[in-house]
Amino acid sequence: MSHVTSAVRTPLITGGKTYADVTEDISRQVEGRPTREWTIAFTISVIVLIYGTACVFWTWWEGLGVWGLNKTVGWAWDITNFVWWVGIGHAGTLISAILLLFRQKWRTAVNRAAEAMTIFAVICAASFILMHMGRPWLAYWALPLPNTFGSLWVNFKSPLVWDVFAISTYFTVSLVFWYMGLLPDLATIRDRARSKVSRYIYGAFSLGWNGSAKTWARYEYMSLILAGLSTPLVLSVHTIVSMDFATSVIPGWHTTIFPPYFVAGAIFSGFAMVQNLMLIIRVVFKLEDYITVEHIESMNKVITLTGSIVGIAYLTEFFIAWYSGVEFETYAFINRATGPYWWAYWAMMTCNVISPQLFWSRAIRRSVVWTFTLSVVVNIGMWFERFVIIVTSLHRDYLPSSWAMFHPTLFDISDYIFSFGLFFTLFLLFAKFLPVVNMAEVKTIIKSSSEKLPVSVSGVAKGERVANPTFNKDVE
Repeated sequence: MSHVTSAVRTPLITGGKTYADVTEDISRQVEGRPTREWTIAFTISVIVLIYGTACVFWTWWEGLGVWGLNKTVGWAWDITNFVWWVGIGHAGTLISAILLLFRQKWRTAVNRAAEAMTIFAVICAASFILMHMGRPWLAYWALPLPNTFGSLWVNFKSPLVWDVFAISTYFTVSLVFWYMGLLPDLATIRDRARSKVSRYIYGAFSLGWNGSAKTWARYEYMSLILAGLSTPLVLSVHTIVSMDFATSVIPGWHTTIFPPYFVAGAIFSGFAMVQNLMLIIRVVFKLEDYITVEHIESMNKVITLTGSIVGIAYLTEFFIAWYSGVEFETYAFINRATGPYWWAYWAMMTCNVISPQLFWSRAIRRSVVWTFTLSVVVNIGMWFERFVIIVTSLHRDYLPSSWAMFHPTLFDISDYIFSFGLFFTLFLLFAKFLPVVNMAEVKTIIKSSSEKLPVSVSGVAKGERVANPTFNKDVE
């Protein structure tokens, strides 16, 4: 008796992969020698990092006067870059936590790299906090210290102190979530290792993972608990970052829409960066069967949604400024659109509001070239958004005699370049020495979301597979 089946869902894994194929394809870049592309990219990243590090040390040595700040614009590129990097780090937690709780299967191929991106982006964001402290060796003063250190208790009413707790908590939970998710894959690499050194290192980091039913059960419980802890962080971290501005009385900053507006913008820019990284990984590591067009389209839908929310927030800001009847608030927004920094405002509007609307077209949404290009455009636009919020709200004060322009110096630009060198150096090391796709989780969906059902034995070669067109459910 033959079974008649119909395709309900497009497969998330193509190529008719078996469990053995998943292990082999994803472990290949870890076990093999570095590719020429990886070596070139890593060399460039290290050179940029070395140059940027020298500039950061020079900034500390000479003081913040090497930046383009002045008596009116006391915050500029440093905080712009800080908020931008924190925003980029949001997608990893959303993919790993919220989409896990909603049982979205398409997250399995992208969550590992997105979580790594989150950790590295938060490190880059923290570097800007250290930079603009001026005396980074006293950074621990931002923590509540024992009385033996003297009267150094921080002002808990300051949102800058809230930042310390929010970002450190976010980093810690994200790091634990990422590392715990690595354990099954680290054990796989350990068991396949050919050298004693590799076996020892991966064995130590896999924490004695043995793959028993009890181990897997505890792993699943732990994943759900961490997902529950991480979900509020997706909303709280950028909410607290937005309060750096919203709790002030400066026109253009003093607005209650900032928390949801910043969270939506963070997810928006974070998903765009995930797209950029995953599309490169997809080609370089030949993972087209695991990171498919379906994954690309799903993430583009999130980008379209959050981009639309950000666009509504921009319009709401203008309406509230007019509706408030406060002339200073109204002028702050008119100045953004028509003042000396009009080019930054309209670059922001074009990149963040207009460009994502192209994803309403299914052809563009499923195009790799269009996706990569628009994701770059979105992240450029989100940087301009933070620049517009910070600089245009400061550069024209209540008194015209205090008005000033901000012009970035070489060290403003070089310290920003440093963060790119740091980010890509860390990400490339991760991509070489750890599996960029979560093998364990991909294997959990291989029966329900694969193009062809593999036979029950994982090691059967491709020529011996049972041909079965069903990919939406396991038909007996």
